[in-house]
Amino acid sequence: MGTVCVEVAVGDDPRLLVALDSLVGQTRRPDRVLIAASESTPESLLAEARLRSGPLELSVERYPGGLVDARAASIRSVREELTAFLDSDESAPPDWLDRLLRPLERPGGPAFSGGPTRPGRPPAHPIERYYTLLERSIYANLVPSSVAYLPLQNTAWRTEVLRTLGFDPRIPYAEDHDLETRALAAGFTGEFVPDAYVVHDKSRETSYLRWARKRYRYLLAMAMSLIKNGGLRSRLEERRPPVDHPLRYVEMALKPVALLHAFVRWRRYGPGARAQPSAAAVPGPVVAPGDHPNAGGPSRKP
Repeated sequence: MGTVCVEVAVGDDPRLLVALDSLVGQTRRPDRVLIAASESTPESLLAEARLRSGPLELSVERYPGGLVDARAASIRSVREELTAFLDSDESAPPDWLDRLLRPLERPGGPAFSGGPTRPGRPPAHPIERYYTLLERSIYANLVPSSVAYLPLQNTAWRTEVLRTLGFDPRIPYAEDHDLETRALAAGFTGEFVPDAYVVHDKSRETSYLRWARKRYRYLLAMAMSLIKNGGLRSRLEERRPPVDHPLRYVEMALKPVALLHAFVRWRRYGPGARAQPSAAAVPGPVVAPGDHPNAGGPSRKP
């Protein structure tokens, strides 16, 4: 079995302690947990995390910028063979890490694997219910057709592949779709692991303005990833059941605006504009997909 680091990116979110408790209870204990703290993370929260880590080997590092920046920059600090991602608003059942890593430790296994999210309780707010239905739709309708739609926060990667590909700083908030699309295009494979689920706590999502901002930010970034990677036409041609929630009409109104905004941004930042190297794209040996033992055709089914 390879060594594994679980990376948890965190801002000002006390739910980090719940995530950490769930990692203490893993049947397959990680070799190290790396807390990637952003500028907004209180020092008192990090101090409490150190006290709560128990038997875990815990590293705490602070990075400039927000959550996306902290996650990208933290990859250069990973020395283990495998890297798993968990968000601070998630908690994992005891067998989560073991199930998530099994495909990667299989001879000839994929370069990355990922599992779904589940709500920890019945939704108590309309926004919480919307996110529950949206995530259910993602794992039921999108991920089975392409593992490029796996949200990053419940995935595991071969660290050398992750470092080689890096994160594109032009596409924050949809960096997972861009990363996974590039991995598949390069010949690496991914695998969906339905039973490697984590519990996603959306109970703090109660502001409609904050929800609209977050969704627009995501829609913009996703459109940029699709434009960059040549997947926009196929995405527009997709027909999948809509999320059965009134907020879907707001999102439908946001999508064309975000798409136009994405075209304007892409004309400015790409493809002619060369991306600045991601903080995660540290110097190191380049792993050519054809030479990698886990390279192969793009994985399109779980």
